[in-house]
Amino acid sequence: MADALLKIEGVSKRFGGVIASDAISLAVPKGELHAVIGPNGAGKTTLIAQLAGEIAPDAGRIRFDGRDVTALPVDRRSRLGLGRSFQITSLFLDFTALDNVALAVQAHAGHSFRFWRDARREPELREPARAALARVGLAGRSDAMALAASPRMLLLDEPMAGMGPEESARMVKTLRELKGELTILLIEHDMEAVFALADRITVLVYGRIIASGPPEAIRANAEVREAYLGEQEAAHG
Repeated sequence: MADALLKIEGVSKRFGGVIASDAISLAVPKGELHAVIGPNGAGKTTLIAQLAGEIAPDAGRIRFDGRDVTALPVDRRSRLGLGRSFQITSLFLDFTALDNVALAVQAHAGHSFRFWRDARREPELREPARAALARVGLAGRSDAMALAASPRMLLLDEPMAGMGPEESARMVKTLRELKGELTILLIEHDMEAVFALADRITVLVYGRIIASGPPEAIRANAEVREAYLGEQEAAHG
């Protein structure tokens, strides 16, 4: 795909006898919201961790905007524009949401070494933090922290986990607004949200891609229905 911002070529990862990523190849063009779905243990979070630089693949290549980033650490990928949110986000509980997001801004910018100044009064930290929180309506603080780094692409690992219906609806609205402005790779178990948002969907089972395509093709795919969607529909039926 010529306009791919992210290109994954034969990425594989094994943990002992478990194949978490089985020669995964995938291209995500600029501006696309691409969802990765699959049952628990399919290797979805392991894939995102490899894309973010937290886990090194055993084989294959990861390219971001034409550059081979396979060997780059997390901070270097972040500075290139790859931002990630987590299922569990570490926060300073004594800090406000604004303080926590301002820390994310500072981490992306690097040390200012202004130890004698009050960081809470630094506009270059506070204003981007306020803007990031405004984008998510305070509903998803972890995703505000991801946005604080001004990414070109977001890697979102179950952003709606633990949310109630109202919060989930607000997150869907936020992601819909971000579509086109940012390229997004989304892992999510909420199938209603996935099919409402995704331009394309990739299905992982046991670390292997069994299908990839537009939502209507995935919904109609017999192998996908047998491996995953049927199970989801039965759980919510």
